[in-house]
Amino acid sequence: MKILALESSATACSVALCEDEKLIAQSYQNNGLTHSVTLMPMTVNLLSGCGISLDEVELIAVAAGPGSFTGLRIGVAAAKGLAWPAGKRCAACSTLESMAWNLAHTGGEICAVMDARRHQVYNARFASDGAALTRLIPDRAISLEELADELKKSGNPQILVGDGAVLCYTTLKELGLDVRLAPPHLQFQSAWGVARCALELARRGELTDASGLTPNYHRLSQAERERLAKEQEK
Repeated sequence: MKILALESSATACSVALCEDEKLIAQSYQNNGLTHSVTLMPMTVNLLSGCGISLDEVELIAVAAGPGSFTGLRIGVAAAKGLAWPAGKRCAACSTLESMAWNLAHTGGEICAVMDARRHQVYNARFASDGAALTRLIPDRAISLEELADELKKSGNPQILVGDGAVLCYTTLKELGLDVRLAPPHLQFQSAWGVARCALELARRGELTDASGLTPNYHRLSQAERERLAKEQEK
């Protein structure tokens, strides 16, 4: 199955073309330009460079959350635009699980963390057997203190991956927890991870179509929080 995967959930932006688990090509940019400027040209150039047309792609995958609200909307909108005309199947992939797939070969427990600000991280935890992942905790927004307490009870070494990994490493290490950072080249989001996550969704029959593809923010936006706060003050 040929999978075209888009990743725009955080600062970096990437696109990958895969044949099942095999990576055919990947384009990655972290140059400060907005994803609305970079994502579609990267996609067009990647397919052109591979000599593959969009018609040959069977599945459109996207990192659907958690992550930057704007970045997620850009990625999902792009995926919808690519999938809708031909009625292609779509995969709404967890950003956290997609990152964890980069470390599935380690055979350890993987703690995926993204900086959610407001003294929280987006987090999920996985166990790897050297080839596949088993989800231990659903995607959530959690305080670093709560995460530390959970890891203490687990007692298992953790590999930290994600843009919140360095932040968490410093705090968790000071608390005496057995944590280590993923290698720099595997520490951040990549479109290959999105494609690998999408393949699992396809195998489980958990795909959708363009109309059903939506971001999963995991918490209210700042504007929504402010609106609710004003309503509660009345």
